[in-house]
This record gives sequence, C-alpha cells and structure tokens, in this order.
Amino acid sequence: MGDRWQVEVDRGVCIGSGMCVNHAPDGFALDTARQSRPRAAETDANEPVLTAAEGCPVEAITITLLGTGETVFPPED
Repeated sequence: MGDRWQVEVDRGVCIGSGMCVNHAPDGFALDTARQSRPRAAETDANEPVLTAAEGCPVEAITITLLGTGETVFPPED
C-alpha cells in the first residue's frame, strides 16, 4: 500500500493563480472567490499534486504524510 497525503491550502496566502489546477485538475479546484482548495483533504501520494505544490507561486500548499504528520512539501529548512 502506498503513502497517503493530507493536502491543505492556506487560503490567507493563496492568490488564485490557478497553477495548482493546471498541474493537478483532479487534486485542486478554484472556488467562486478564485481561492484554491483541495478536492479531497486526503489523497494517495501522486506526482501531479506534488508538482502543483512545488509550482505554487506563493507556497500556499502544504502536503503531509497521513499518520506521521511528516512534511512532504514544502521542504523543511
């Protein structure tokens, strides 16, 4: 069984660029205020969601491993 992630978007930081939706349309959506939100709070680990987080111009997306809470993105300094 593969890793499961918890995906969160900090709506106070999100600028609504839509880059996350472009990279992972199954993982993210923009609401009527053009704020991003994950389509599901939990997901199987997958490259499009990670690419979306990495491509967010304001790093509003956080991904952690379910169960351990270990940070997947953004990388810890």
